[in-house]
Amino acid sequence: MLYPKIISQVETLDVSSISEERKTILQSLIDFIKIKTAQNETVNLNFICTHNSRRSHLSQVWAQTMASYFNIKNVFCYSGGTEATALFPSAAETLENSGFKIEKLSTESNPVYAIKYSETEHPVIGFSKTFDADFNPASEFAAIMTCSSADKGCPFIVGAEKRIPITFEDPKAYDNTPQQAEKYKERSLQIATELKYVFSKIKK
Repeated sequence: MLYPKIISQVETLDVSSISEERKTILQSLIDFIKIKTAQNETVNLNFICTHNSRRSHLSQVWAQTMASYFNIKNVFCYSGGTEATALFPSAAETLENSGFKIEKLSTESNPVYAIKYSETEHPVIGFSKTFDADFNPASEFAAIMTCSSADKGCPFIVGAEKRIPITFEDPKAYDNTPQQAEKYKERSLQIATELKYVFSKIKK
């Protein structure tokens, strides 16, 4: 059971606002998950960005949350980068404002966070890592490219069954500006809305 604030947030997301162009882009991810669930296979999703600091984490967390919301079993969401940096604090704060409970488990330059969306589910473990780090699956996963630079810079992802480019604009452009919080929220809610649409299609 998701936390009530997250349920309220999910219920306000309007999937009818998604353009037909974006729905076409999202269809490959829907198809991948549908095939896996129809065959009772594990669904491993690795969201990949350049620095594994913003968009890939937002996507990982919202995908895991939507799988739970729609009761799609055996979905495991990961994230990684072409290089490791750190989970950007504003990304964590944005999730916290949507109702996630976030605990910082370590304090080094690349801290580890436990990101909880439910009292009964395992938290998402958030920290920056390369997409091929030991923490992530080495095979039988979909590589979802959440930024165009990672998509162009990584023409081949070892072990990926399918490569799916679903790119988002980087909220980093608004760091240290008056619009920073607003733009991080906007990007988080776009990602959440599109992933709500994806997971709403799996059992149909």
